[in-house]
Amino acid sequence: MAEHHGEYKVPGGKLVVADLATERGAITWASINGDFFLEPDEALADLNAALVGLSTDSPNATISAAIAESAGPGTVMFGFDPESIAVAVRRALGHATSWADHEWEIIPPRPLHITEQVALDEILTREVGAGVRNPTLRLWDWDEPSVVIGTFQSYRNEVDPDGVARHGITVVRRVSGGGAMFMEAGNCITYSLYLPTSLVDGLSFADSYPFLDAWVMEALGSVGVKAFYKPLNDIATEAGKIGGAAQKRFGNGAMLHHVTMSYDIDATKMTEVLRIGREKISDKGISSAQKRVDPLKRQTGLSRSAIIEEMMATFARRYGARRVELSDASLGAARELAATKFATPAWLHRVP
Repeated sequence: MAEHHGEYKVPGGKLVVADLATERGAITWASINGDFFLEPDEALADLNAALVGLSTDSPNATISAAIAESAGPGTVMFGFDPESIAVAVRRALGHATSWADHEWEIIPPRPLHITEQVALDEILTREVGAGVRNPTLRLWDWDEPSVVIGTFQSYRNEVDPDGVARHGITVVRRVSGGGAMFMEAGNCITYSLYLPTSLVDGLSFADSYPFLDAWVMEALGSVGVKAFYKPLNDIATEAGKIGGAAQKRFGNGAMLHHVTMSYDIDATKMTEVLRIGREKISDKGISSAQKRVDPLKRQTGLSRSAIIEEMMATFARRYGARRVELSDASLGAARELAATKFATPAWLHRVP
């Protein structure tokens, strides 16, 4: 008989702990515990019993369905739910991982061409999937004014060619979905996380965004910005939107999660470069695209580099990460991929 222990802190909720015993590929004993609330009290025994007999390879859907069926309509679960129990169980069984299960690294910002920046996202994610790189946080830096569009966006519908030519904008397409990012040098803060998908095992796409950016909310709070997630992928404050996130899950067991937050954006120039129509902002309760972005410079009074430094320090403190330099091999691979893919008209206009 083998014993297992797994923990999962529900974002905005409670801690769920799964202590299990297994034998011959099945769960033979289970204890779900934590600081959650459950009524009636007797329902805890039903939750535990629902896990006994399940295969140790059971997917999240099977585990959560068994828990939901055992709970019944009269059971109230506050601060957790069947899905969160499934995550804790999967972590206990070694199928899902937590932040503490990995050795994290931080790559500080380094000025690179914007096509190399998006190429690095693909290269470093694949390296994590191949097991040749530890999970990594990387901060971006670049010199040229840029627009980075989502992989499924239409170039023609998102970008105004006259504005692009007038302002000397470099337009590139990234590998992840989501919307266009107006990125003049020094006017926003962009970072990428390269991680194994086991870290978000059992989480919905909607839940994975705030889960992966909890450290950012802590960092922003430390510089006086009270930020929160506005589903699906907007980061906002009471003063308005400050950024957005996007993801790409690769088939090799790794994923990319990246965020761009405005620091000192030129909203007028942005609206001359991007085609931001009324339908785009129809669910935002606002009448002008220029009001969608509230710069971090105004809210913090800090330099962009100071905010980035606090972000890296928070990530290092929270997850035990160490700073490393981008290797020549990874950079060389990114430059080759930029030349053969991301800088080509075929990729840029893959959706006309």
